[in-house]
Formats: sequence, C-alpha cells, structure tokens
Amino acid sequence: MAVLRLNPTIDILRVGDTGAPPLGTPDPEILQYLELSKRLLVTDNRKSIPGHLEAHWANGGRIWGLFWTRPGSSLGDRAQELFLIWEVSEAEEWIDTLDWIPFSSSA
Repeated sequence: MAVLRLNPTIDILRVGDTGAPPLGTPDPEILQYLELSKRLLVTDNRKSIPGHLEAHWANGGRIWGLFWTRPGSSLGDRAQELFLIWEVSEAEEWIDTLDWIPFSSSA
C-alpha cells in the first residue's frame, strides 16, 4: 500500500483486509464500522455513499472523517496527502468532516 511505504506505522485498512469489513459489505454497515472503530473513510464512491451518509447522520451517527478522492488524482498524490494528514493532525479534528484529497487539484 502506497501510504505504508511513506510511513509503515500508519494504521490503515482497506475493505477486505483482515480486521476490516469484507468486500461487498453494504455502505450503511461500513459507516457503522467506521464510527465504532473510530476510522476515517477514503473513497471515490460518490454514487451511494452520500445518501447513506445522510441517513447515518439523520439516525444520530457520526463519522471520523471522509475524504473523497479527486477524479484523475494519482495514487501517489493521495498517499502523500494521507501521510501529511497522519503526521500533522489529530483524529478528532476530522469528526463529521468531508473533504477532497488531494486537497488542491493539480489541473
């Protein structure tokens, strides 16, 4: 994983990894898992996640942050942003926050 090459101590999982929800887990269950495990979500899913996120919030749920990946951004750019976020911020700063990575578009 590109992020781990920058810092092998970063606590990062992908859906389907050991300790993470299995591939094919429905979005509402992913959001519940993220809340309970205090994990931030990085996704390019702009079709179904927004509606499920609204429902999650409407039911009193929280998230520990969500980063949408910019279309056309490279894996290296996304890894650099996640590395930076890990190094300079605290998890609590991202609660119920939505943002894009990379933060600025190179286009």
